[in-house]
Amino acid sequence: MRRPIVIGNWKMNGDSVSIRDLLGGLTSQWSGVHQAEVAVCAPYPYLGLCADQLENTNIGLGAQDLSVQSSGAYTGEVAGQMLTDVGCGYVLVGHSERREYHAESSELVANKFQAALDAGLIPVLCVGETLEEREAEKTYDVVGKQLLAVVEHCGLAGVAKGIVAYEPVWAIGTGKTATPEMAQDVHSYIREVLGPEGDQVRILYGGSVKPETAEGLFSQKDIDGALVGGASLQAGDFVAICRAAE
Repeated sequence: MRRPIVIGNWKMNGDSVSIRDLLGGLTSQWSGVHQAEVAVCAPYPYLGLCADQLENTNIGLGAQDLSVQSSGAYTGEVAGQMLTDVGCGYVLVGHSERREYHAESSELVANKFQAALDAGLIPVLCVGETLEEREAEKTYDVVGKQLLAVVEHCGLAGVAKGIVAYEPVWAIGTGKTATPEMAQDVHSYIREVLGPEGDQVRILYGGSVKPETAEGLFSQKDIDGALVGGASLQAGDFVAICRAAE
């Protein structure tokens, strides 16, 4: 059985006061033993604060990106070993906003996936198509190429050590959500592309996930949880999504 997991992506939001409040709400509402695994991906400056506040809780910590380099003269970059050193267990790679705003290629994303594995992190590989690509019926082609770039570089066994998050770009921050059936179709395709390893890889849905849409998504056989954006900034909404995953 694949254990469900819900990961919050705070993006570039929050400050020390609001993050302490948010974590206080999360830890008070998500205590004890749960079937679902939960983690949050915080901005770099607040990782240490989060690690301290999440110590001895059942909520994991992740970062939103990492460098392909392990150390050296790379001003502004953050290495995977630095993330593990401050308490991270997860890291996002290939988020559509990184691909679009920072021109990250699938080859670079594959290198970041491997760098995360090398540092002992669980990489969360983000894949997904734009609205234009979906309307042109290129969803499988786009998602398949994004996946295979990582498979070719890291191998199926390497990909199986991570998590895949399907995030249709047209549904991120727009309020639009793929229907459970639309999401299931792509999740099933991803599992097929991953071949023999596909059954063990956790595949999450992301894209304007809300408490009212979570249950329908999680009822699909190939959807193992969610990568949550805006709703992860509200403790009550995020915990409601986590509970739906159970």
